[in-house]
Amino acid sequence: MILTELTSVAAADLPIAELKSHLRLGTGFAEDDLQNPLLETYLRASISAVEARAGRVLLTKQYGWNLTAWRTAGRQVLPLRPVVSIDEVKLVDAGGAETIVASSAYDFMADDVSPALISVGACLPAIASRGSVEIIFEAGFGTTWSDVPASLAQAVLLVAAHSYEQRDGMGAGLTQTALELIEPYRVIRLMRGT
Repeated sequence: MILTELTSVAAADLPIAELKSHLRLGTGFAEDDLQNPLLETYLRASISAVEARAGRVLLTKQYGWNLTAWRTAGRQVLPLRPVVSIDEVKLVDAGGAETIVASSAYDFMADDVSPALISVGACLPAIASRGSVEIIFEAGFGTTWSDVPASLAQAVLLVAAHSYEQRDGMGAGLTQTALELIEPYRVIRLMRGT
């Protein structure tokens, strides 16, 4: 199973101004945006770290998930959350020929813990021997930073600020405060998807 991020968050959608304010960087200078590329790097790394720890996608992105078998015949739990939509399901045979599955053959079950692709009939479409299925879906809280829950947004700023201030690499990582802000969003993965 291979999960691929098909789209990324545009720099304009990142909370660079919020991070500058959090860091209390000076404003009103001709070079106000001089550190923007560096801050963008820290924000992207911090968002990835918070997403990995929380098991949630913060800003909406499109993903492709390639599988060689369904977990169960009638239901496949998706690997990320919150899932916004399933855009396409595509069967690929051993020779590489692709067939798009009609959206009437499956449904999307929105769930905060285990969002899933479910069959409309008895089972999901059959995957050919040595073939695969690719599920294209969107996941995330929303397209703007204001859509992200406040505690997760604050955790990102804390991690980015800590990384910015510890550029020598000493003491880098998620701070205790950030971990406490993330904790309510984590899901225990025991029996997930059954």
